[in-house]
Amino acid sequence: MSDLIKAYDAPVNPNIPELRTGDSVSVHVKIKEGTRERIQEFKGVVLYMHNNGTSSTFTVRRVASNGIGVERTFLLRSPRIDRVVVERHSKVRRARLYFLRERSGKGARLKQKFN
Repeated sequence: MSDLIKAYDAPVNPNIPELRTGDSVSVHVKIKEGTRERIQEFKGVVLYMHNNGTSSTFTVRRVASNGIGVERTFLLRSPRIDRVVVERHSKVRRARLYFLRERSGKGARLKQKFN
């Protein structure tokens, strides 16, 4: 029975490193437009992670033009993700950074974590 379950599980994407809440990441996503396929970069801060086995997700928030915040949720095992680059780790004390939604400018910055 466990072989059947493993057969339906999505394979782990080797291009995604271990992520934590507060990481500044650059997610390279494959976008299909008609017959062409291109890679689009989405840079931002990991707000939270849902660890649910094969349906694990992480949400990235970035501030677009005019100070409008954009959040995007990605599947950890998605073949659409080309690669994820962790640019820096931040020092956070929470698992979910919802408070960043109300902040802008310098108030939305997180302290960098030096290992």
